Amino acid sequence: MMERALLALLLAVAAGVVAFVLRRRQQTEAPTQPSFQAPAQLDRREFARPDAPWLVALFSSATCDSCALMREKVAALASDAVAVDDVEVGARKAVHQRYAIEAVPIVCVADAEGVVRASFVGPVSATDLWAAVAEARNPGSSPEPHLGRDDA
Repeated sequence: MMERALLALLLAVAAGVVAFVLRRRQQTEAPTQPSFQAPAQLDRREFARPDAPWLVALFSSATCDSCALMREKVAALASDAVAVDDVEVGARKAVHQRYAIEAVPIVCVADAEGVVRASFVGPVSATDLWAAVAEARNPGSSPEPHLGRDDA
């Protein structure tokens, strides 16, 4: 009788261990959270005025209130030296996908080779945006040279 009880106990423990191992194998990993990062490099041929020395690209959505505010701030930067391009997801979804844009607004300030010198994820003040563009174009010109930079 004692042997049967001991055998039953051993079988119950073994079954519990097997169930535990199977359950752990079946659990799915929690989804990774999106990073919401700005691209580090842009192909200038995909954006307005690729011959301009500087580009300010706004990745946006027509349904985004913050994007509408950013659109006005970015448009004010347009000049002979600075091309401005509003990359709206509905009109240019392929560009959003190519650069893995997962959130809007994202603003990128890129040089003639497409290297992103400053960027902002989310809304930013006109003062900070304009200072970041000035600093990218003329290093040392801004009292806050870290604006829009990852290494800040």
